[in-house]
Amino acid sequence: MRLKKRAQSKVDFPISSMIDCTFLLLIFFMVASTFHRQEADISFALPGTAEQSEPVALPDEQILEIRPDGAVVLNELELDSPSSKDLPDLQKTLTRFCEASAAAKVEAMLTINAADAVPHQRVVDVLNACAQAKLANITFAFEPDAEQEE
Repeated sequence: MRLKKRAQSKVDFPISSMIDCTFLLLIFFMVASTFHRQEADISFALPGTAEQSEPVALPDEQILEIRPDGAVVLNELELDSPSSKDLPDLQKTLTRFCEASAAAKVEAMLTINAADAVPHQRVVDVLNACAQAKLANITFAFEPDAEQEE
């Protein structure tokens, strides 16, 4: 006996309406969303140094004292430890002093007052910190002895 094949019916799925719904949802979410501004697009200005048209009254010179124990004191403010060779605090302070003097159009000057008992290496360490801070006008204080005055 021979079986008759049934005619297979094709299932027709309307895809065009599904594409239309997808595009409508896509457009809805694009319009409803808010765009986030990138940080690079936000305009702001950082504070900086301002050029002065006339010189500003700053102290003419900074006085740096080197004590016999190796402590470095700049205008009554002790910087770094007596055993520090690099003197990072002194270097940062002198760099800021040079920048402030340049912005105020004033010449940056430093007077070093070293005690008699200070090793020469400590004075060289201070001069290296001054060189790294790009400070050029450096003088040394001299205290005459009582015998020389008479």
